[in-house]
Amino acid sequence: MDRKPTAVGVPFKSSPLLSPIHAMEEDAFNNLPLLPTTSDTDFDFSFNSVSTATATDRSSLTLSFNDRLSVTSTHTPSSPSASRPHRRSDPNWSAIRTATALSSDGRLHLRHLKLLRHLGTGNLGRVYLCRLRDYETASFALKVVDRDHLSAKKLSHVDMEAEILSMLDHPFLPTLYAHFTASHYTCLLIDYCSGGDLHSLLRRQPSSRLSVQAARFFTAEVLVALEYLHSLGVVYRDLKPENILLRENGHVMLSDFDLCFKADVVPTFRTSRGSVRVSSGKSNRGRMTGSCFRPENGRREPNEEIVAEFIAEPTAAYSRCCVGTHEYLAPELVSGAGHGNGVDWWAFGVLIYELLYGTTPFKGHDKESTLRNIASSMEVRFPVTEAEEEGMAEARDLIEKLLVKDSRRRLGCAGGATDVKRHPFFDGIKWPLIRTYRPPTEVRGPMAAARKAKSKREDDEYVSQISRSHRGRRRWWRKGIAFLMRAKGSNPNYYYSMSSTSGSSHSHSNGNCYRYYAHNKSRGSN
Repeated sequence: MDRKPTAVGVPFKSSPLLSPIHAMEEDAFNNLPLLPTTSDTDFDFSFNSVSTATATDRSSLTLSFNDRLSVTSTHTPSSPSASRPHRRSDPNWSAIRTATALSSDGRLHLRHLKLLRHLGTGNLGRVYLCRLRDYETASFALKVVDRDHLSAKKLSHVDMEAEILSMLDHPFLPTLYAHFTASHYTCLLIDYCSGGDLHSLLRRQPSSRLSVQAARFFTAEVLVALEYLHSLGVVYRDLKPENILLRENGHVMLSDFDLCFKADVVPTFRTSRGSVRVSSGKSNRGRMTGSCFRPENGRREPNEEIVAEFIAEPTAAYSRCCVGTHEYLAPELVSGAGHGNGVDWWAFGVLIYELLYGTTPFKGHDKESTLRNIASSMEVRFPVTEAEEEGMAEARDLIEKLLVKDSRRRLGCAGGATDVKRHPFFDGIKWPLIRTYRPPTEVRGPMAAARKAKSKREDDEYVSQISRSHRGRRRWWRKGIAFLMRAKGSNPNYYYSMSSTSGSSHSHSNGNCYRYYAHNKSRGSN
């Protein structure tokens, strides 16, 4: 589909009443480039965006520069840990608090940020790597969205993501640090993930697959993130390796929440007769070594007891909107008969399959054949291998239980993550300690150190180039941002920027999301 960018808005009129700092912000947004137009089509690389509405526990104040320009900044709590207790130790919050405390109005503005480079372009806007001025260690991703060029359907996606991001407080999900608006542009400050995404990591591995141990590590963290989302009544609907980002410490962060939908959820306690089982050292040997998981040693005879389980699963969730990535769509989504929370558990099964086998289970030669395979296949098929890694049998069993066409019998649909956690594939994981496990060797070692050093070196060179090319502070803001907006090498996953690696099935073309989508039909959204 041919899409041509169109002009957005009218340049702001300067006002003699503007302070030099405010004039710099005005000039910055005057020079925002042409943003792509949108339609009701859901592209694979849907931009993470937000609306101007704030959460109920936040205060929003507007400072009018003139009749046409206003900058709105979400009030940053004096103690962010009060509303986000799991972010108590996040150093970025400390930097945000200090910057806002030194601001004349106690709020974060564009002038407080140092834009380093353009990270990516989506069908809704653009994202930049930025840092707080005078805080070189606090890196963020700044998203810019033009709301005037969004269809009603896309606006609903924007509003939904804004609502969800304001709710999140979880180590495996993004943090919303601040947002501010200027005219019809909305900016959102969130986490920057320097480790890339799981898809890129997968393509760098031999045969594009991970070991069982590495797959267990990543899927366990994704499972915990899904459990948290479902407890809030959020159905994700876009789980795939491209949306699983890796933080600098190697742990995961889910991204892209514009395809989610919310439903009511009623937490319940379920009691059942079960047995307490501790896996033997023999069954765990070779599957969960000390680098990632440290199961208990020893053996204990099963003892029957009454087990009380807490379940918070949106079992009543229902939608008829067909969205997502076609290789990860559940059968009920493909048929259009309506779907609920089961689509996430189907996608979770596809994710485990792709991490272990390097491809998705129903992939055809094109998008249409893939959808036909999903709709017609009665069972999942596995490649035949000569030598099988220990733990693959349990993985296949879990995949088969997740990829059940009848969502009523699909693992997780009724009991949620509680049932999935009890599967033997995850034996030995101490779920309360999941954050303390060390990442697998695939994301550790000299590669990560080299990537970090290269990123810092490129950042310094890029900023130095801009400083030499655009003398004067006001001119830097006026032309430097425009220069950044035209930067090449953008990445369609907006939280990070990495150099392209050989063997990757994804190639980028000057940040043109639409050419990328048309050229790479192996993945896409419906």
